[in-house]
Amino acid sequence: MSNSKLSPNFPIKFRWQLVVTGISLLAIAFSILFQVKPILSPELPLLIVIVVGGIPSVIEILLKLFKGDLGADLLAAIALITAVILNEYLAAVFIILMISSGQALEAYAMRKASSVLLALAKRMPSMVHQKIDNRIEDIPLVHVQIGDNIVIYPHETCPVDGIVVEGQGSMDESYLTGEPYQMSKVPGTSVISGAINGETVLTIQAQKLPSESRYASIVSVLEEAEQKKPTLRRLGDKIGAIFAPIALVLAFVTWYMTGDEIRFLAVLVIATPCPLLIAIPITVISAISMAAKQSIIIKDPPVLESLSICRTAIFDKTGTLTSGKPILSEILTKDESDSNFVLQNVASLERYSKHPLAKKAGLPLLNATRITEPQGKGLSGVIGENKVLITSRKKVLETYPELITQLPESALGLECVILINGKYVATLRFRDVPREETKPFITHLKPSHQFNKIMLVSGDRESEVNYLGKLLNLTEIHASKTPEEKLEIVRLEMKKAPT
Repeated sequence: MSNSKLSPNFPIKFRWQLVVTGISLLAIAFSILFQVKPILSPELPLLIVIVVGGIPSVIEILLKLFKGDLGADLLAAIALITAVILNEYLAAVFIILMISSGQALEAYAMRKASSVLLALAKRMPSMVHQKIDNRIEDIPLVHVQIGDNIVIYPHETCPVDGIVVEGQGSMDESYLTGEPYQMSKVPGTSVISGAINGETVLTIQAQKLPSESRYASIVSVLEEAEQKKPTLRRLGDKIGAIFAPIALVLAFVTWYMTGDEIRFLAVLVIATPCPLLIAIPITVISAISMAAKQSIIIKDPPVLESLSICRTAIFDKTGTLTSGKPILSEILTKDESDSNFVLQNVASLERYSKHPLAKKAGLPLLNATRITEPQGKGLSGVIGENKVLITSRKKVLETYPELITQLPESALGLECVILINGKYVATLRFRDVPREETKPFITHLKPSHQFNKIMLVSGDRESEVNYLGKLLNLTEIHASKTPEEKLEIVRLEMKKAPT
């Protein structure tokens, strides 16, 4: 779970360029002061900046040039070298100030974007509560072994993949699985690392090492994606590749016509693309901040400069296009079954589970006992003298095929089939409804921004994803995808995109 690979150079580069920017400003100030009061040579602080900040900057730019990267800062490097040769040290320091401040702002923007991934890695607790006999000891996460019993307190993050051995409650797995429901947890139920515990204490038995758990694999995939992401050529570099040769030609023409090498330097200094070196990073930082206020995370800032040529949009479902808060949309009872009776029993059984029905229906909860949830078979328990089963249509028909004539027609979205004492009584249907602004936003992408393809990629079940896709008139739909599979879909689309 180490985050050592998560953009380690950004903080170092930012701090160094910030130092160079600071000493450049001080050198300019002291140079002016020493001209008024000649305590020392006015050129001394400028020479210090040229050695400390100018030489490394020129070397970095030249290395980029040798790699075939003809960017906006090449002209600045030529102007810097020319200024030093002509003993125009103040002009040289001004150029260093432009280069360092622009690079510092760019490094800051990249660091700010990468902080999202860093926060994801830090979300996992470093210490866990291990239960040994009847006592609880805090141990480092890396010391957890398969078979250890781990206590998870309310609202804590589950540290490892395992199964519940004590307690009844729920966990929020939405950002791991894409399903917008609190998942019920009872003894025997599996849990995945990274899920957020609900209101009750759970004890789980570790089934995998922390380094092999689901959360670790997700972070690892994200780290790999960051390391392998394609290098996007900055807009400033594209413009600079055209602008720099033109400026150089004009500078040489000026020198030739006037015979004054200072005029050559003057043209280069004036032509040095300050807006490209400084304004673009500032614009990127502003865009990241404005997006963050709208709950939009921009992971790779250079992407902003390529949005105008983007033709494919890929959206997640839960919490992105939808509110992430499913609502009960329909109750279909058999014959004259009382819907309140059904809701009261379901709510009593699911009080720690997916749907807070009791609060919505305003019904008193009943005591539930012998609660079990075998993997993939639904939730069952005893309430009073009734055995209640909450499961899916598929599982019902596998166990009770004769009930096929009693079930309502299947529909898009999530549905729960309710059996009491082995008899079908009702079907509950839920919807994770779209945000109010979702449909207008999706529908304006093609006509207003020339998008050719809009994709919906979700970890939620197929019926729910298809329901949303139908509402939004989307045809490119991928459901039940893990984070790793989502990333692979994105990579495939990137390969298809024109370069």
